[in-house]
Amino acid sequence: MHFEHLIAINDPLNAFIEPLAVEQVWEGLMYRVEEPCVFLPGLDRCEILSRSHEGVERALYFGSAHIRDTVTFVHHEWVCFESAANAEHAGGKLTIRLEQPDPNSLYLRFTYSTSLPDGMSAGEGLQVSEFVKAAYRESDVDTVRIIRMIAANGRPQ
Repeated sequence: MHFEHLIAINDPLNAFIEPLAVEQVWEGLMYRVEEPCVFLPGLDRCEILSRSHEGVERALYFGSAHIRDTVTFVHHEWVCFESAANAEHAGGKLTIRLEQPDPNSLYLRFTYSTSLPDGMSAGEGLQVSEFVKAAYRESDVDTVRIIRMIAANGRPQ
């Protein structure tokens, strides 16, 4: 399944959205890399297994399910979370891109690639696909909400 959507961070046409600097958004995304338990309900703990200038390898523990992922990034451009399939997890990839079409606008583009079918046929496959897309969208809205909280109040202790 491939799924992609945008969330406005700064929208000059929407006075209800408090504008954030690219650096504030980036700091929030890096916090998601380092402290994913804040962003992912059900995640019990995360271990950073290795670290480089381009990313980290992590072990994520959701109860008895253990997932390893690799997070890569290019400063102020994108961050990519990629997990390999195992017996407990189908694997997949999430890329979050910062997009700034003009100096007053800023968006995050969330792009998912998973082993789930795209739901092109009618029936249960379509229902599962739409449910998963809605869950991804909700999770991404929560990510932006947490990034805004961090920008306003600092990182949670």
